[in-house]
Amino acid sequence: MLDETAIQKALDTVPDVFGVGSIVSQRRVEKVNVRDGIVMITLNLPVDDAVVKQRVEADSREAVKKLDGVREVIVMTRGAKPSLAARGPAQPNTGPGPVRGGRGNDPFEGQAPIEGVRHIIAVSSAKGGVGKSTICVNLALALSAQGARVGLMDADVYGPSIHVLMGTGDARPQAGKNKEIAPVEKSGLKLMSLGFLTERGQPVIWRGPIVMGVVKKFLTDVEWGDLDYLMIDMPPGTGDAQLTLVQTVPLTGAIIITTPSELSLVDAEKGLEMYRSVHAPVLGIIENMPYFVCPHCGERTDIFSHGGGREISERLGVEFLGEIPLDPTVRKVGDEGNPIVLHDPASPIAKVFLAIAEKIRRFEPATR
Repeated sequence: MLDETAIQKALDTVPDVFGVGSIVSQRRVEKVNVRDGIVMITLNLPVDDAVVKQRVEADSREAVKKLDGVREVIVMTRGAKPSLAARGPAQPNTGPGPVRGGRGNDPFEGQAPIEGVRHIIAVSSAKGGVGKSTICVNLALALSAQGARVGLMDADVYGPSIHVLMGTGDARPQAGKNKEIAPVEKSGLKLMSLGFLTERGQPVIWRGPIVMGVVKKFLTDVEWGDLDYLMIDMPPGTGDAQLTLVQTVPLTGAIIITTPSELSLVDAEKGLEMYRSVHAPVLGIIENMPYFVCPHCGERTDIFSHGGGREISERLGVEFLGEIPLDPTVRKVGDEGNPIVLHDPASPIAKVFLAIAEKIRRFEPATR
């Protein structure tokens, strides 16, 4: 039977980083998740030597792959201070220096582009509940409809939603040919989300370093192939996931999502300034749910107020990309896994997404 006990027994054959005992006896295995033959292992390895970490990761994958019922093994590692059980000298801490990931004066040191990916765009909001994931999915589909090759990555580890919005059902990532993970493919998009690897209703109870490890693994260990755009659905806030993103890859730019409410606008400004502080371009602001048009009489009603997104764009010197009205159909078809750009590409609201996608395609990042 494939369960945590069997996996721990397999991992007990993997030598520890310091050569004494195994990674199980030295308590390096922090978490094991099993779902439909996909095993996800989190290791705490207290060394900075990349070769040693890669050896332990590879040995762990090979040990678990030998078990019956295993389709794929994903190993995530993080560093920590050695436990009392560890043998060998502690390694010097050479963690990231400046916010962009460098260890010297160059703020871009430590970043590396993803091979084959031309543009990386973060769809972001400092506040939850503003419709960021729905917008990110529909923008990805709009870009694809216009002939671009598009990937869609869910960086919201605690609240993944792309698998629901895209209606992927029981689809699971497979082993890649050249990299560890091959993304799920649906409706012309390449998709990666923690939602593919966890059960419905299963909470993710992880500290920041593990979240950072997941985001980095999705960026660097997924076989994205040749893409014109990798759209990244960011979690709310300005924390671990955002910092890991800008430390790992050079962003083409960020798109900030807001509603017209004052509370959302204040948080949108914080999010925008966060990206500016790490020298990441901001493509513009999208205002979501500013008004509702009655389908019976055609009367327009402002929900929270109107025009706040345009005003803050002008004040902060970024482009106002557009406003997306509140439409119950968008929610309904999104819950059904059939986003509005797929469900009714000729609808007025789908045309808004297509128009914003055109603006994104015209953006050319400054040379660094």
